[in-house]
Parts: sequence; C-alpha cells; structure tokens
Amino acid sequence: MKILLATQNLGKVKELQNLLADEDIEILSLLDIPDWEDVEETGKTFADNAALKARAAVLRTGLITLADDSGLEVDALDGRPGVYSARFAGEPKDDERNNDKLLQLLESVPDDKRMARFRCALVIETPDGKEYFTEGTIEGKILTQRRGKGGFGYDPLFFVPEFARTMAELNVTQKNLLSHRAQAFHKMIPILRDLGRGMMPSARG
Repeated sequence: MKILLATQNLGKVKELQNLLADEDIEILSLLDIPDWEDVEETGKTFADNAALKARAAVLRTGLITLADDSGLEVDALDGRPGVYSARFAGEPKDDERNNDKLLQLLESVPDDKRMARFRCALVIETPDGKEYFTEGTIEGKILTQRRGKGGFGYDPLFFVPEFARTMAELNVTQKNLLSHRAQAFHKMIPILRDLGRGMMPSARG
C-alpha cells in the first residue's frame, strides 16, 4: 500500500519509515509531488492544521494521506509557541532562530518553572472522505542551553527527565518509543493496517 505523509520534512519521513519498517507500506512525501504548494495553516489547534494539510493532499493525489501538526507548549509562556512553533521567530522557518527566541523569552524563568510538552496531532484522510485522528504528548522542560546533535526543531532544548537527556541526545530507538509523534503514529498503525487490508475501520475522532 502507498500512503502519502503530507510533509517536506525528511526527519518526519524517516521517523515514520522506522516505525513502519515491518509493514508492507510505501511512504511518499510532498517532495514526491511536483509543484506542491504549501497549505496555509490557519487552524487554531494542531488537529485543525493537520486536517487542513491532509484534506488538501488527498485531493491533489488521490492517496491515503497522513498529516501531522506538532509543536511545543511552554507553561511559562501560556502555551506558546503552540501552533506557531515552526515560525516562532518569523519567516522563513528556522530552527536556530526559533530556539534563540525561546531561550531569550525564558532567560529569567527559574528551572522549576520551565516545564513544557511536545504535542502531536495526527490525521489520516482517505480518498472517500473518511478521517481518523490520534494524538501524542511528551512532558519535559526547557534547558538554558542546547544539548545534542540529533533531531530537529526544539529537540536540543527539550529535556526528558526519564532519560536525563534532551530529545536531541536520544537515539532513534529511544525517540521512537517515547516521542509525541511516535505515540501518535503508533496509535495510527492499526488503522493503516486495516486500510491496507481493504477494511474500513470506524472513523475515530
């Protein structure tokens, strides 16, 4: 079965490929779609934005499409950057500038007030209009300086207490067990299996 992961982020593609390594599923990305134009993410929630991307991609390609929207919620910033995580420091999107802005805003925040979470909303859209939704979160805190070379986005600043490491210091196996995106993807795997067998699971929200 072919599915489309509605992203141009190769980090996300690799993450899903690792999770689905034992499944008979070929994963395409938006990099495989000629002249793709990004969908304006006007939703108020991660789920809204994921659905916008999935619906646009399935209309363009006719493929079962999986789209996610995810980001960082920082308690001391009243949940920001939230849906604006990728463009927190403005256009164009840039991980380094986003991390710099986050560090600046939290400069005077003490260690015990730097709690945060990564949240991922995941949507599958089928060509006949069925829609399925899952979500994953991981709790942690924001460090005062970057640590680790892996991952992307805010991973070098996001400290995971259970492993005493940042997301950027975790190996692929560890990250695929606990990340917010991995949690949402794992919940979606049984749905993809059913779709691959020609079965239509009940729509879930």
